[in-house]
Amino acid sequence: MVGYSKAAHSVFRHSTSPRSISLAAVVATVLGNAALAQNAAPSQAVLEEIMVTAERREVSLQDTPASATVLTGDALAEQGIDNVAEIQQVAPSVAINTYNRSTFINIRGVGISQSAPTSNPGVAYYIDGVFIPHEQFIAQSFFDFESIEVLRGPQGTLTGQNSTGGAIYVRTPTPDFDEFSGYIDQTIGDYDWYRTVGAVNVPMGETLALRVAGVYDERGGFTENIGPSASEPGSGTDRAVRAALRYQPTPGATFDLRYEYFERETDNNAIKNRADAVTNDPFTIEEDAISFLDQDGFRASLEGRFDLPADTQLRVLTSYFDAETSDQADGDRTATSPAVPANLPTSGANTTLYPGRIGFTHQELETFVTEVNFLSRGESDLQWVVGGFYMDETSPVQVYRDNRNTDTFRQSNSTIDTELTNESISLFGQVDYRFNDRWAVDVGLRQSEDKQEYTRFLIPGAPPPGCFPCTTDVDSSETTGRVGLKYFASDDVMLYGTVSRGYKAGGINLDPRLPNYDPETNEVAELGAKTTLADGRLRVNGAVFYSEYDGIQLSALVPLGSTLIPNTLNAAPAEIYGAELELTGQFGGFGFNLGLSALQSEFTEDALLTDSQTNTNRLVPEGSIVPFAPEFTANAGVQYEFLLGNMTLTPRIQVSYLDEQLSTPFRYVATTVPSRTITDLRVTLVPMENLRIEAFATNVLDKEYISAQVQDASSARGGIIYGAPRQYGVRAKYDF
Repeated sequence: MVGYSKAAHSVFRHSTSPRSISLAAVVATVLGNAALAQNAAPSQAVLEEIMVTAERREVSLQDTPASATVLTGDALAEQGIDNVAEIQQVAPSVAINTYNRSTFINIRGVGISQSAPTSNPGVAYYIDGVFIPHEQFIAQSFFDFESIEVLRGPQGTLTGQNSTGGAIYVRTPTPDFDEFSGYIDQTIGDYDWYRTVGAVNVPMGETLALRVAGVYDERGGFTENIGPSASEPGSGTDRAVRAALRYQPTPGATFDLRYEYFERETDNNAIKNRADAVTNDPFTIEEDAISFLDQDGFRASLEGRFDLPADTQLRVLTSYFDAETSDQADGDRTATSPAVPANLPTSGANTTLYPGRIGFTHQELETFVTEVNFLSRGESDLQWVVGGFYMDETSPVQVYRDNRNTDTFRQSNSTIDTELTNESISLFGQVDYRFNDRWAVDVGLRQSEDKQEYTRFLIPGAPPPGCFPCTTDVDSSETTGRVGLKYFASDDVMLYGTVSRGYKAGGINLDPRLPNYDPETNEVAELGAKTTLADGRLRVNGAVFYSEYDGIQLSALVPLGSTLIPNTLNAAPAEIYGAELELTGQFGGFGFNLGLSALQSEFTEDALLTDSQTNTNRLVPEGSIVPFAPEFTANAGVQYEFLLGNMTLTPRIQVSYLDEQLSTPFRYVATTVPSRTITDLRVTLVPMENLRIEAFATNVLDKEYISAQVQDASSARGGIIYGAPRQYGVRAKYDF
């Protein structure tokens, strides 16, 4: 590795250091110094109003009857959030695990825990209103944001796609007709991290404007591979460009044409072999295979908004997404395991005796989405929206395992070759009525129809009767919705109660001899409060909730003959309940934020589920906890802006805590992601209005922690992904 050596860096690693900065200390500092801070010269006298767009119109966060975290682009920069996985460090009740080619998002213990070609995410992800249907392609476009909205709880009424766990809405800046402007944002960090983000806005008259943004993000790995392979797992490069063209021929008609191209070239994940016999250093692995994970694709969308008579509006959004991913991994996670000799068959007994292997996967995804909304506008007491959603997608997948070679893929002795098509159609509507100064009610309803068709051209093991190719199709449908009541105690206090229901479609398993799996649903009752205090300087939002989670879809490998086959099935029902609290304050130069969540989850019935460690069906007893449902999460940050003549200097400390969570319903060391506390430091200098210079240190206490427990797949052994060690660097942003 060029530059700062890992050996020098490891001198400062203290995996067992006491926690010198605790969440309690941060909170005490916040509350104890708030009054003193008011004397500072403020860069911002009161908190900025936060807007939410999830309901297809801009609504103040404080008037939205839902538990939500909204971060503006400035807040994302202030807290150093530069990838999707870091959202869990600033939003309560969120757990994100990133490994292989996927990003698994769970909110309040609901979402998705393992990838399967026919599965759908329980947390819907959107970029500028465009639904991103699979977890493989949501991490590549994390740059140049206007805001991110994290909505907790089922989104079964107004969002483009139905979801059981919640939704994340990403908004990028729209082109501006007024002036030519832009910025360049450069980050340089140790471990060979170089990230450049830039954007330019070009007005082209009073009715046409163009905005172009791009990112180049190159990162070295934290892990050293001492095997014979030249690959450096954990390292890689992201490149992307995004263009937005806005045309407004009249004040009542707006067209937004957006295009984005992305590509990612990496040496795949750095996965530590749990049975490593060479070293127990979490940042040292031994692999002999050439490993890579390459992804590329584009998305294009056209959105039109048309103001109509009687204070109504028509919104039409259509999009096309085309992407592919290819990856190769050391299937045995060692540099010494031999492959099956050429004179022996690749039977189960021989692959156990000679476990060396290569896994290679290729997937394509082509998605067409259209959404139409007809909605009210203006300031009437009665607001409404009706609409329809249509999605059609095709995804061919090939998974190969080569038990004859250990350096690179040359032949396959175990092949999965399939093609999936999904069709989803929904009709929905919601009415909001404020029937006096104090009370308002909203009622929403949605009907979803989903159809899945799955064709197998080849799967491992003996062919099922009449197969190759063989096609299975399954239909799912569900009625979902919400009822909400709001009480405005004053202009600054809103109380609400809601009951909502979300749904995720059922699907088809790889082998036709395995049964299809059913849809899952999540019904949630929630009580909450939105308050703005201290003359607009303090925002306090909280919620309590109770959910009944039914038909939970979980995946694991199961034996079918002599072959292990991926299988998704429905777990027993579960109940999940908890509370969330978020505080944001700005008192002169003193600012702070605090987010807390407490969660209890349990299966309410006994069930037989597949154990990923034994590949057998075992009892999950009533009372067992739900995967990816940490009992406690917390985040806190404190900053103070000092005036230095015409300059400002702002130090900031932030802490995030994520409690222990299980990656499957069965508790083993290999399925447990331990709790962790991460502390970051930042110091920002603003020497002039258009220049911002920042020095930062992330994981400043150098906490050693596990970020993901990877379970065995059909082509590769699982292992451990460790989180990033201490990293420091500088960042500069220049606006023009």
